[in-house]
Parts: sequence; structure tokens; C-alpha cells
Amino acid sequence: MRRKRSIPGLLLAGLFALSPVTWAQSSEKLFLDFEQVATGKIPDGWKTEATNQRGPLATWQVTEDKTAPSGDKVLALTRTNHISGSTFNLCWTPGYSFLNGEISVMIKANQGEEDQGGGVIWRARDKSNYYIARYNPLENNFRIYYVKDGDRRMLASARVTIPAHTWFELKIIVNNDRIIGYLDGNKYLEVKDPTFKNAGGVGLWVKADGKTSFDNFTVIPPKKPDRSME
Repeated sequence: MRRKRSIPGLLLAGLFALSPVTWAQSSEKLFLDFEQVATGKIPDGWKTEATNQRGPLATWQVTEDKTAPSGDKVLALTRTNHISGSTFNLCWTPGYSFLNGEISVMIKANQGEEDQGGGVIWRARDKSNYYIARYNPLENNFRIYYVKDGDRRMLASARVTIPAHTWFELKIIVNNDRIIGYLDGNKYLEVKDPTFKNAGGVGLWVKADGKTSFDNFTVIPPKKPDRSME
């Protein structure tokens, strides 16, 4: 059964006019359901890269998907174009600066013999330095890592079973060095880590030969303090 989800949000029209990351927290909410992006393209201001690249970059593009949680379009890694099991395929933007707040996305694992699924990256300095939270249905695990100078270190892991070809929501909440991870609204992970202290870019991550679809990419910055009672 197709699971429809309604995620209130704002299509941030001015996102792609933002200057490169300034290491300050972006203050506006970001919501992308990819309906306004042309088929075969990626959102303006986003780029495809890879950590530990071996061979050509993977192909990321907006495609039509009638099972999408909202609308009929998704952003997907459709072709890996390489056979490297150590490559992390990225589609991300430095144009939204994230330090603290919430990031969520709907994910569907489509294919992959060595790896499946994927996740989100945040506080990204570049293609080799960032935090990552991902779910892999081949391994039935949900994990948080950091990648520093291309080397990945696991920070937390939980056993979870979500079958491939099924849409699920992955969400992380970040407050300074504290990271909490959720799948489909259930909290599975919590960890503290000081590796990356500054704001950075956000985006999507798929390892090795995984082919994965994403929808409803949402970033919510911290609420501004209410000064009305002061």
C-alpha cells in the first residue's frame, strides 16, 4: 500500500541565490519535494560528487515515480557508473548552511548487491568531511558516522528491519554535539561527537552500487527564542 505523508513545508525560492556557505546557521526552513525540478536534472545549487571516488561519478537525477510520498517526482541515484565498494556517492549543496536543527527525508532502496539504501549528510565542509546518518536494508542497520579526510568512523548503530522497495522516513535532530536518529518516527540512536563544530552543507548519500530514491527533503533550523515575554 502506498503510504502518503504530508510534511508541511516551504519551497525555499531563494535557496539557490544564497552565497556560498558562510559558516553561519541558515535561518529559513528548506523543503524540496523535487516537483519543480525538470526530469533528468538535479536542483539548482546542488552538485554531484564522491568521497573516495573510483571511476566516473554516479548519475543523480529527478525521475518520475508514481509511488512518491508527495507528487510524482523524486531525486534518485539511477546509475552508479563504477564498481567501487568504497565510494560514497553524494548529491549535496553548500548553499544551505546547517549547524543545529532537524533534517528529514523519505527514502526508498531500489537496487544494490553490495549496498542499498542511503541517508543524509550535514555540516559538510566538502566531499570528504561531513556527518552521515544512513539505513541499509541489506544489513538491517541504522547508523551514524562521521567522514573526515575521506575516512569513515561509526558513532552509533542499531538493528532495524525495513524491506527494500519500501518508503521510510529518516530523520536526525542535531543540537551542538548531540545527534539523535529516527526511522519512521521511532528513536533508535543518540550520540555525542565534537568532530565538526561549524555549520556546513547538507545533502544525500548512497554507498557503492546502491540505487536509491529520495523525496521530501526537509531542513528545519532551531526555533528562534521568544522575546515577547522579556
